[in-house]
Amino acid sequence: MNPTKLDHVAYWVAERDPIADFLTSHLGMHVIDRTGKFTLLGSNARRGKLTLFEADGPRDRGALKHVALRVSDLDAALAELPDGLDLERPRTSEAYFDVGAEGMRLGLVEAETDVDYDLDHVALLSRTPEETAGEYASLGFAPAAPGPSGTPRVEVGGAFVEFHPGEPGTPDRPLLNHIAVLVESADEHIAAANDLGVEIDDVVDGPNTYAVFLWGPEHVRVEYVEHKPTFSLS
Repeated sequence: MNPTKLDHVAYWVAERDPIADFLTSHLGMHVIDRTGKFTLLGSNARRGKLTLFEADGPRDRGALKHVALRVSDLDAALAELPDGLDLERPRTSEAYFDVGAEGMRLGLVEAETDVDYDLDHVALLSRTPEETAGEYASLGFAPAAPGPSGTPRVEVGGAFVEFHPGEPGTPDRPLLNHIAVLVESADEHIAAANDLGVEIDDVVDGPNTYAVFLWGPEHVRVEYVEHKPTFSLS
């Protein structure tokens, strides 16, 4: 398995439009695509994105601790946030806050980047962080040294998935739909999953993408998505 980029993080949310409005008004994103089922948003269609799938509420945060976006100037990015937002500042280069009432927690991380509001990392709760990081490595994520939080993490295309001690649970209505990584060939990853004995949840052959969804550690879905030659986003 050889993913090349952390492509997007997908949520189940009951308040899709208010969350999308927040992202476009305060976090430098625009709506890339909107259908009856989902809204795809990002600051750049070819970089890390967020997808909001329409779902019944309330949602349970489950395994998802937060998703952090990378910015070149944290103070400037914080100035774009609405007044009165409750910020957590564990380090001078980071800030975290909740969006909406469903437990969607986002962060801003100051780091070198050529595209502001690109994905920096996804933080997941894990009963056994070191072991879980090793399992993700077997799924094609590259081993990485711990980041500023000091927790185990893996890397894909310059972005990270990190594993914090905690109970991910098995919620009936999880907030996290899936984590998606870009690959050259979804078929190769289907074959690799079969060889490794990794459970395949679904295979989706869409107009512009071809993807396989696998069940990763602690019941987190991971999408390996291939862009077809017809793929085009504005």
